Amino acid sequence: MRPGIGSLVIILIVALLIFGPRKLPELGKALGSTLREFKKATQGLSNEDDTEKKEK
Repeated sequence: MRPGIGSLVIILIVALLIFGPRKLPELGKALGSTLREFKKATQGLSNEDDTEKKEK
């Protein structure tokens, strides 16, 4: 079963109740920067794999 719009709204409401409106933007920024770093790291790994395949 895939999450729909309703599920995302409920998750956002719960997050708002737990963390409050002041902390939510900070958490969003931290999550975004974490995802960017993860993406950079995985792209680096895939680039290394491609290089190794070309050398063989």
